[in-house]
Amino acid sequence: MSMSIDSIAEVAVEAGRIMTSAVRPRIMEKSGHANFCTETDEKIQAFLVERLSAVVPGASFLGEEDGQDVFTAKMSRGYCFVLDPIDGTSNFIFAYRPSVISIALLKDGAPFMAVVYNPYDDMMFSAVSGQGAFMNGERIMSADTPLSDSLAVFGTAPYYTELREPTFEAAKNLLPLCVDLRRSGTAAWDICCVAMGRCSLYFELRIQLWDYAAAALIAQEAGCTVTDIAGNPLSYKGPSSALCRARGVKEIPACFNGVL
Repeated sequence: MSMSIDSIAEVAVEAGRIMTSAVRPRIMEKSGHANFCTETDEKIQAFLVERLSAVVPGASFLGEEDGQDVFTAKMSRGYCFVLDPIDGTSNFIFAYRPSVISIALLKDGAPFMAVVYNPYDDMMFSAVSGQGAFMNGERIMSADTPLSDSLAVFGTAPYYTELREPTFEAAKNLLPLCVDLRRSGTAAWDICCVAMGRCSLYFELRIQLWDYAAAALIAQEAGCTVTDIAGNPLSYKGPSSALCRARGVKEIPACFNGVL
């Protein structure tokens, strides 16, 4: 199979079938508060590694599960797939939608191709660097409306208890600046919601590379500004705070000043 965004998307669709056909997944806790892994997470990651190895022979892999979760110097050279087999594992466990499959392909440490797939609604987000963002083949652009006329979404960084207070303080101060706040339980989905214009801002004070690698490229190609909470570029080397602003949100809201 040759390297193309379509070939990566095909693999994501097949992985989605594994997710939607799973019944009562066996749960395994990891370190941190409410940090879960299921046998389905591990099954999908193994499937993705096997199939994507044929799409890009010789590529390295960074994935959330199975001890493949540390970014190494080798991954900043050549091609590296960054995988989240189920972004929104708690949603998956409790049948609370959505959960998504996130696949990013880095080239020399920079985002090159990206796919985020929501199998429950058959929504395929994709992007190739410099070529725009798409959902089910249709070009998408982020909203050009001001934050005051938009929804905002956020993540609670639930694995990092020290971030509870600053997270909810920022959310409390953000609430009067927008129409209302939402929380889905999957960072990749939230960022894609900003990319397609459903909302105009997303923030979270700490997410992993596999949470943001694919969605951040999709959002940038949809006209969003994607940075850390202080406005610095994302590193694509490890965990980071994240702030995604649609085209209509020109400045970083003051409620994020000094949060971290």
